[in-house]
Amino acid sequence: MTATDPATTVAPVLRPHAEEIFAEELAALRKEDDRPRPPSWLLSPWAVKLYLLGGKLKSGFEIKPKYIGNARLIEIAVATLATDRALLLYGVPGTAKSWVSEHLAAAVSGDSTLLVQGTAGTDESAMRYGWNYARLLAEGPSPAAMVASPVMRALEGGKLARIEELTRVPSEVQDTLITLLSEKTMPVPELDSEVQARRGFNVIATANNRDKGVNELSSALLRRFNTVILPTPATMDEEVAIVEQRVADMGRNLELPAEKPALEEIRRVVTIFRELRDGKTADGKTKVKSPSGTLSPAEAISVVTNGLAMAGFYGDGVVRAADLAASLTGAIVKDPVQDRIVWLEYLQTVVKERAGWKDLYRACKAVLD
Repeated sequence: MTATDPATTVAPVLRPHAEEIFAEELAALRKEDDRPRPPSWLLSPWAVKLYLLGGKLKSGFEIKPKYIGNARLIEIAVATLATDRALLLYGVPGTAKSWVSEHLAAAVSGDSTLLVQGTAGTDESAMRYGWNYARLLAEGPSPAAMVASPVMRALEGGKLARIEELTRVPSEVQDTLITLLSEKTMPVPELDSEVQARRGFNVIATANNRDKGVNELSSALLRRFNTVILPTPATMDEEVAIVEQRVADMGRNLELPAEKPALEEIRRVVTIFRELRDGKTADGKTKVKSPSGTLSPAEAISVVTNGLAMAGFYGDGVVRAADLAASLTGAIVKDPVQDRIVWLEYLQTVVKERAGWKDLYRACKAVLD
């Protein structure tokens, strides 16, 4: 095989980590950041906020916004991480909790990979440590036989650990965090020892409203967290800007052969999602029923990105109503009976009657028929 043979070419990583994608921005911030930094932090709280919210440095270097929303929420989140309390990012699905968590870890520790993904099957070893059983049987309990969890590695390295979907984790596993967060130490009874946290260690956890009651957090554990609620975007323009930016990023990363979607198409998708979420049209004149799904910005991003792929591979590269209809319907109709009724009613009473939206009405109706 030659060096140019496709079989020998290493494909680009599908989703690089935040600290890799924005390495240039982080380096520029570190170069100009002369403000006080908490122990082990790579950037000051001022620079972490600038990295998340975007802005311009003295040198003229432009920092791209990662989060579009209430700046005060980001300030509270960053300030929390500089204290001895852990941070809980809470809200409905799709409100950028994981996105903010990843970028906070990238800015503070330069490493967003110390991650535990919470599921119903998450056990204590994911939060504490496990064992290499071959070595354990051969040598008995020893530091060499221990397999450190991401949380333990963060503890030892003075970095931020990320725990996603904490309310999906069984209650008895959640409670392993209580000693860790209050005493800043991880007991290892098998070795009659403990691992103490280095300065700079903290935890960012995420949880969503829709999982409330699945495995509710105990009051003892909640007291160890400072909770920051990330809301859905406050205004139409804010949500449109979020969707536009993320779709552009994803289109470039996936190398989709289509033009950047027209702002009007993005605005139509966002309008539909906001009206169905709010239970009324934007002008407040017509009440509408809400479907069972959350219809968050994350779903809007998915709908428009899928439309980009449809236009690029099966159209002329220009995103139109027909390219959005199937994924738009799929995002709204989660319950095939109740949500279908809600969507049909909205199409008939709102979309069909709205000036300039007839193409979207016909395309969506064709998907349902």
